[in-house]
Amino acid sequence: MTQTRTSGPVNFLMGQQRSSYDTGRRSFLTAFGALATTTALGVPAHASDAARDAATADEYVDLQLLNICDLHGYLQGPVGSDAVVRGNGGKTYTVGGVAALGTHLERLRAGRANSLFFAPGDLFSGWEFDAAAFSDEPTIEALNALGLDFATAGNHEFDKSPAHLTEHMQDGRAHPVVGRDTGFRDSTGRRFRGADFRYYSANVVRTRTGRTVLPPYHVEYVRGPDGRRIPVGFIHLTVFGSESFPNSFHPGLRTLDQAATADRCARELKRRGVHAIVLSMHDGAVAGGDFNSGSDPSGPAYELALRVSPDIDAIVCGHWHTRFNMMLPDPAGVPRPFVEAGFHGQVVNEINLRLDPRTGRVVRELTVSTSHPNTRDVTPHPGLKAIADYWAGQAATRERSRVAVQRGPFTRSRNTVGQSTMGDLAADWTLWAARRPVPSYDDSNVHRFVPAQLALVPLAPTVGQSLVRGDLTPGADGAVAFGQAWRAVGYGSPTVCVRVSGQQIHDALEQQWSTGPDGTLRFAPLAVSGNVRYAFDASGAVGDRVDPADVRIDGAPLRVDRDYRLATSSYTLLGMDGYPALTAYREPYRHQRDFESFIAFVRERRVLTPSPLDRVRVKDAALRGPGVGVVVDPPVPVREDGSPLPPSVAAILTAGGPRALRHGGHRPPC
Repeated sequence: MTQTRTSGPVNFLMGQQRSSYDTGRRSFLTAFGALATTTALGVPAHASDAARDAATADEYVDLQLLNICDLHGYLQGPVGSDAVVRGNGGKTYTVGGVAALGTHLERLRAGRANSLFFAPGDLFSGWEFDAAAFSDEPTIEALNALGLDFATAGNHEFDKSPAHLTEHMQDGRAHPVVGRDTGFRDSTGRRFRGADFRYYSANVVRTRTGRTVLPPYHVEYVRGPDGRRIPVGFIHLTVFGSESFPNSFHPGLRTLDQAATADRCARELKRRGVHAIVLSMHDGAVAGGDFNSGSDPSGPAYELALRVSPDIDAIVCGHWHTRFNMMLPDPAGVPRPFVEAGFHGQVVNEINLRLDPRTGRVVRELTVSTSHPNTRDVTPHPGLKAIADYWAGQAATRERSRVAVQRGPFTRSRNTVGQSTMGDLAADWTLWAARRPVPSYDDSNVHRFVPAQLALVPLAPTVGQSLVRGDLTPGADGAVAFGQAWRAVGYGSPTVCVRVSGQQIHDALEQQWSTGPDGTLRFAPLAVSGNVRYAFDASGAVGDRVDPADVRIDGAPLRVDRDYRLATSSYTLLGMDGYPALTAYREPYRHQRDFESFIAFVRERRVLTPSPLDRVRVKDAALRGPGVGVVVDPPVPVREDGSPLPPSVAAILTAGGPRALRHGGHRPPC
């Protein structure tokens, strides 16, 4: 369960019990008795005044730790206001891109005998088309070239399946179809061969066995005087609850308490004679807006940092897409670094530890931590620029490629009862997806496969976002382009087939109607699969508009006293788009992610023809009563500069249910 390696200068390659943290803001005393609450902690962050002269302490061994987080495949760098970070004094920097990152890393590593480069998760998967459309293989090629030594698994590393992470992303095994789904040729012309680094997580375990999916920690060895090898342990944590996030939804996984797991791993490392320990965790906090300071810290990682084992010498965070660099006291009152390096390649954090060569311990008072903006005003690293440019070109070609033909437009324009041709197509695809068992290389499930009997897809939910994001309009000769189909549905969440009662289906149909804040009747229509027909009473009150006898599945009336297999998105089942009747599901079976599954559906259909809008009808529309109701399309949140956020981020930021809980006005975008 551990891995040992010898570290030296890294060359570029040119070829279910939730932790109940009290997440309020706190004051704290440093080891020197200084009260720190809202004051930024300096540039760089020093554990003590003695750390300012640490470079002259030649009797100790210097270890440089470089880290980034939440790259999400942004090889070209973030866009819009995400490409600007603020430092001390309000100075701003334009940042991002692996080509610039390669140059900055070379500069930072120069002359360092012991340097390690790692990341606390979410390096791939999420929302960047250039990488996601090629099964995130471009990200791995870039990280290999950047010389990444190891990584903590974030929630997004599990977006497809545990086996996808271990067998494909790490080991290079292609599945299912080489050159179409995985196993693409990289910038050197070679087929994907996997990562040159390993992933770890101490708290993601199999539901059935309790065994970790990945090694929980590992040991690196750094060079000391007279050929001595000093061990440094790294503990890895994935954000708690990842198995119930909409993208990384996995019935076959669960996450263990973070603090208890970290403390246990620290004890194990100490028993092995490892006295220098770093915690790399994919969970974060909020600590002000400057990338190289920290103020008013709050959040789960902050609460953990205050109480996790004092044997841990530094804590590196991710997941919250925030930027801070500070020192926090451990439970014994001794300062240690507490950092998060933004997202999408904005910032590189550098922690410098001084190791006692006799004891192998970190001389904590000499620790220095500095965050560096990944500015674009440098000469791009030629190898990394070639990789980023190559995949941008490949993505442009793939976006235009033809995957099917269509015999008419599919649009989100709704008729009077909420139906649309695009909505009906999405519901038919959802049912199709949930009638196919996952292949053998997908190890996501614990329940047996039972084909779905019907599908429901929210079209204009009162909270969250609609799964249906775009239209399909015919191109030349009626062609359906890959990029258009990719963007038409979804935000990276899987289709899930679950067992629910007929009563729950009836209640979900009733939950299409609600009373708005101004007293108006709101209508949040659900698309139904082609084997379903139902009617609603436009004169009925909210909660009493659908008679189960008027709902027919494969021609038979809905029975509220029997169970059905229902297909929908994990996002809906988690209550994120406002249909709580479906959240008490049973026997979940996870299928493929939405945009990839929709591409497979379109490919198999070959010819798409809009169906007549006859799945829903209204009764008593002419009678006095509330009527059909007003449909309000969910607003799409934007960045500070007004540009739209990626769909996956927008879906989380607008979600209802458990994900609606905010911390200090901030919600991590998962």
